[in-house]
Amino acid sequence: MRTPTQHESLRKKQANRKASPAASGKRQGESHSVPRPEPLPSAEPASGTPGAVQISRRAADRLRAGHVWVYRSDVEEWPGEPDAMAAGLVPIVDRRGALLGTALYSPASEIALRLVSEDLLRDEASWLDLLRQRLRAAVARRTRLLDAENNACRLVFSEADELPGITVDQYEGLVIVQLRHKALDNDATRAVVAETLREAVSPETILEREDPRIRELEQLSAPASATLFAQDAEAPVTKTVFRLNGLQFHFDATSGQKTGAFLDQRENYAAAARYASGEALDVCTYQGGFALHLARVCPRVIGIDVSRAALEVAEQNLAANREALAGSEVEWVEADAFALLRDWSDAGSVYATIVLDPPAFAKTKRAVEGALRGYRELNLRALKMLRPGGRLITCSCSHHVALGDFMETLRAAAGDAGRRVRLLDVRGASPDHPVILNIPETEYLKCVILEAE
Repeated sequence: MRTPTQHESLRKKQANRKASPAASGKRQGESHSVPRPEPLPSAEPASGTPGAVQISRRAADRLRAGHVWVYRSDVEEWPGEPDAMAAGLVPIVDRRGALLGTALYSPASEIALRLVSEDLLRDEASWLDLLRQRLRAAVARRTRLLDAENNACRLVFSEADELPGITVDQYEGLVIVQLRHKALDNDATRAVVAETLREAVSPETILEREDPRIRELEQLSAPASATLFAQDAEAPVTKTVFRLNGLQFHFDATSGQKTGAFLDQRENYAAAARYASGEALDVCTYQGGFALHLARVCPRVIGIDVSRAALEVAEQNLAANREALAGSEVEWVEADAFALLRDWSDAGSVYATIVLDPPAFAKTKRAVEGALRGYRELNLRALKMLRPGGRLITCSCSHHVALGDFMETLRAAAGDAGRRVRLLDVRGASPDHPVILNIPETEYLKCVILEAE
């Protein structure tokens, strides 16, 4: 601390010096009635927040607008060597040193910081208490979505539930957890997640499931045990049969894509059945989600997928619903969608209803151009095969492909096919995958329903 004598000396020096506009925050030409004092020396950062990360104005504006990501390229000052910093909680400040909040820091990801609070969380206990509260709130928001016909849904949707890096899905009595951030890769977080979910939904088993790609990118460790909780510790449940819209689907936690079935399509499955009629084609059927819903109203359905393993599960799902689909013929075809649609459209095949639900074609911005070409080709072939008055249910789950770009691709495909196309419906993900307008990345699924004249 300076003595009064030192303060007096400093004020005299400042009185003889004209303060610069940049230092005072004034524009050129504005007057300065009081000189701006020089900052006092301190062992702490200029922000007054020990251990804080200073970010660019662009990143600060993004956080103030409601987003939660800070890219590594937007960090201007680190409290130490970033590669030597451990993953965990980090305060964030702007260029003026104003606190923006507390974030989870990842030393591996290009998204270096993910905001979890606009306040300063001073220790791990504060964060774990907040984690409990938000897990309970996320589950409570889904309560109305579960009933006799639907006992599966996404319980936690990462940033959309203010829980960056955490995804939780429930399939009847089986709960699947993914921790996709280095700062969450610890026993304390796992214990809180397991305890809170056990109290909230009373599952038979809670399993942690890895995403190999994310594990590599985030440099995550392999958990000591995938089982976070089990009513029967000796034989934890890893398989179940769950219901979507009254239909039964098999789920095996030890296989399949992502955390299992595509729960985000639940309401689109039902919508497709409302619009469908006649012979139907489900392209990229995976485990038969759209196909089995179409079979409720269509006399014949063909489901196409390149994965034999997925089609084997689709056949199990068909068997589980055979009584509910009496009178409908369902066939599975193992094939590449692009090659098969090209051959069938050239051969003059015709269908009354076609569903296109391909995997994400654009996982990065650089892949968007190629993805749009892929969507255009698939939809062109499908439109060529639709009978007059036929319906096309076409989807994109690529976040980087905006709805406007997807619609423009559909217009181009309709022009190439020489078809006049009427827009019937534009849909997104089911409400258990909520969209946060401030975080565009939460809006990724597009489902467009068309009628070809």
